[in-house]
Amino acid sequence: MTRLPDPRLRPPDGGTLIDTYGRVARDLRVSVTDRCSFRCTYCMPAEGLPWLPTAELLSDEELVRVVRVFVGLGVTQVRLTGGEPLLRPSIVDLVQALAEITPRPTLAMTTNGAVLDRLAAPLAAAGLDRVNVSLDTIDPDQFLALTRRNRLDDVVAGLSAAAAAGLQPVKVNAVAMRGVNDHAVCELLAWCLERGYELRFIEQMPLDAQHGWDRSVMVTAAEIRERLAERFTLTPLPESARGSAPAQRYLVDGGPAMVGIIASVSAPFCGDCDRTRLTADGQVRNCLFSQRETDLREPLRSGASDADLAELIREEMWRKAHGHGIGRPGFHQPDRPMSAIGG
Repeated sequence: MTRLPDPRLRPPDGGTLIDTYGRVARDLRVSVTDRCSFRCTYCMPAEGLPWLPTAELLSDEELVRVVRVFVGLGVTQVRLTGGEPLLRPSIVDLVQALAEITPRPTLAMTTNGAVLDRLAAPLAAAGLDRVNVSLDTIDPDQFLALTRRNRLDDVVAGLSAAAAAGLQPVKVNAVAMRGVNDHAVCELLAWCLERGYELRFIEQMPLDAQHGWDRSVMVTAAEIRERLAERFTLTPLPESARGSAPAQRYLVDGGPAMVGIIASVSAPFCGDCDRTRLTADGQVRNCLFSQRETDLREPLRSGASDADLAELIREEMWRKAHGHGIGRPGFHQPDRPMSAIGG
């Protein structure tokens, strides 16, 4: 990536969320809560985490206002995350309010799917376009061991409800873990193919609250691909079809079904990243692994104008680093875990 003018200078005029390497952010990840109903072993301890006080979370009105500012700066896709976003009591009303923003952004959500069965249809009616459901295994015992919750049947029902509600394509996100579920990646793909879901494997990243991530035991994208190739014929789509998407996608057995593999660690896509993040307590993060944030909550509650908020956002994006730097000297895992940052 070629660097633009001195990063100490203010971002250039133009209104877009450009950084000093010329990347433009168009994809906003919005965490609507840090709370989660699961206790996945690679994310948080069994006892959970100290949750943010309600007063520190942005209200629906504040969230919608900030998203509207982002859309005015060129954001075209908004993904609602958590924690578990379906734990926010007002989630359907929030989706409806976001769908009324002009120009209307594409609205997606990442969820554990535990209560999606009863909310898929209302969310679709409110304006949600797509959904990703996290599901690392279809083995009930493994699911219980991984999530510490006996909710596999609920997640399966939620996926079915999402498809019936038209939240297409329904995508399944899975993390392959060595000695845990990496032996069953083919079974999970076959299960998704039978039901018309698009599976995406994601390399495990250093975002756990326990800070116990170890790259030496991480299952790489290359290993996942090799395992899948033992049973399926994978044909990669051309790089030109990928754009800024994180997943390398493959036709399975000639298509049209596809599987994606996200090599966030072993082959990062930082050079094409078009993402930015808003935490549930109103902090802007220009990278998932950033060591700093820009506070919008206090300005919001102190009378800042939309132009003031836009300038704060643009300045934060202008400071975006070349890449996340995992594995390089000086890399430090964020203090906040994934559940607090938002997926």
